[in-house]
Amino acid sequence: MDMKPLDRFLRLNTVLERTGLSRATLYRKIQTGTFPKQVRIAERCCGWRESAVTEWMKNPISYLVEDYPPQA
Repeated sequence: MDMKPLDRFLRLNTVLERTGLSRATLYRKIQTGTFPKQVRIAERCCGWRESAVTEWMKNPISYLVEDYPPQA
């Protein structure tokens, strides 16, 4: 049986710390499609999939959201 590890959700401060981006730059990149979008975790809570942030970190210059299919 092939079991994939669970994907964690990262909160804003963790994403900023890992990527080295400022808050404004992060949201600008989300608007232009060059950074993964947030996922709603609860009614008033959003986060990013750790795997999506890791993919972005592999190639931040040419990353495009449309190149990566949405995860369930």
